[in-house]
Amino acid sequence: MRVLIVEDEKRLARSLAQGLRAEGFAVDVVHTGTDGLHQATEGSYDLIVLDIMLPGMNGYRVCAALRAAGDETPILMLTAKDGEYDEAEGLDTGADDYLTKPFSYVVLVARVRALLRRRGRGAAPELRVGDLVVDRSTRRVTRGEREIPLTAKEFTVLERLAGRAGEVVSKAEILEHGWDFAYQGDPNIVEVYVSALRRKLGPGLIVTVRGAGYRLEAGGGRRAG
Repeated sequence: MRVLIVEDEKRLARSLAQGLRAEGFAVDVVHTGTDGLHQATEGSYDLIVLDIMLPGMNGYRVCAALRAAGDETPILMLTAKDGEYDEAEGLDTGADDYLTKPFSYVVLVARVRALLRRRGRGAAPELRVGDLVVDRSTRRVTRGEREIPLTAKEFTVLERLAGRAGEVVSKAEILEHGWDFAYQGDPNIVEVYVSALRRKLGPGLIVTVRGAGYRLEAGGGRRAG
């Protein structure tokens, strides 16, 4: 899942980004309303955490502009202001939820997950590929009767492969899904996580399609030439 944070308090933005990354999200951060609108328009996000009091363009205007353009990405608004009129204005411009500073990080993560579940309603919370089950809501993975503990990043990579089961998924697609836009490291980091998944999941699931990417199969797969 990709999250965009638009927050001008850099220490808070950095703290939120670190926390959400630890939860397995890919997170991008910008610090002005203008940059937030540009990034939200140019990128593809599952959720936007949007401060209201921003330089350049406030959060209300950013939200209204996105909704006017037909962008339905869930928006969680953050603000130091409180009161029912401020909340009403945020929701009236198209925000999906509202959180007043100071807030509990645990509550923020719960709100983020609730919005993502709401957006995904109608889609199966479980991804099944043969005897492999990936539960998006609980972030549990089982194969047969065995539960398989995964790190947050391993789960993110597996979720992308399971969501496209039977199809070839490129390294670039996996990086886009699981790492933020500022990542400048070796794209072969994907191979590290795929190798870890193979060790934990066992044989016959993740097939390497040479020169193209990876494919998750129900079982019995072999390395493609």
